[in-house]
Amino acid sequence: MLPVEQLQTAILAAVGDAIVQSHADLDELTILVNRPRIADVLRALRDDEAIMMSQLVDICAVDYPERPERFEVVYHLLSLKHNARIRVKILTDEATPVPTVINVFSTAGWFEREAWDLMGVTFDGHPDLRRILTDYGFEGHPLRKDFPLSGYVEVRYSDEEKRVIYEPVKLPQDFRSFDFLSPWEGMTFERPMPVLPGDEKATPAETTVKP
Repeated sequence: MLPVEQLQTAILAAVGDAIVQSHADLDELTILVNRPRIADVLRALRDDEAIMMSQLVDICAVDYPERPERFEVVYHLLSLKHNARIRVKILTDEATPVPTVINVFSTAGWFEREAWDLMGVTFDGHPDLRRILTDYGFEGHPLRKDFPLSGYVEVRYSDEEKRVIYEPVKLPQDFRSFDFLSPWEGMTFERPMPVLPGDEKATPAETTVKP
């Protein structure tokens, strides 16, 4: 396994001019890069012999609504040759598109569609930026922290009408009457046995502890 310090030195030598900051935690390196340079950075990390990040494992987005650039777009890379992983981040807001990296890693296509669908991060140059997990008629981006829990429509298949239908989101409360008192909380080996909340729901045989 390539030591994280050696990996960090190699990355700074290869793309140091595009890096805003870098740090290592728990033997894993995280770098923040300039948004317009993301494709160039990933290509260099893939092709540099000292780094060889040959696999894009995932792309995800993290939402911080209180920040001017509320989204962190995170790329997780794996080097099979060096048995090492790195995390590459860029920052963006709701209006500023992120350059697509499909030309660097073809697997980015579905990952970028997922980030667009769930978070609303736009990827400039993506050839087919459509929803992938929600329905095509869905409004909004459900993983944003300020996404409302009501006021939208939901889609479901109606067995009666034999088609997909839209209807207002319903949050049924019928099954939300919870009883947190458990009779098994009285199963202790203390003498005398304490009486705990919930014991009254159990029969004497259930709460008897053999010596």
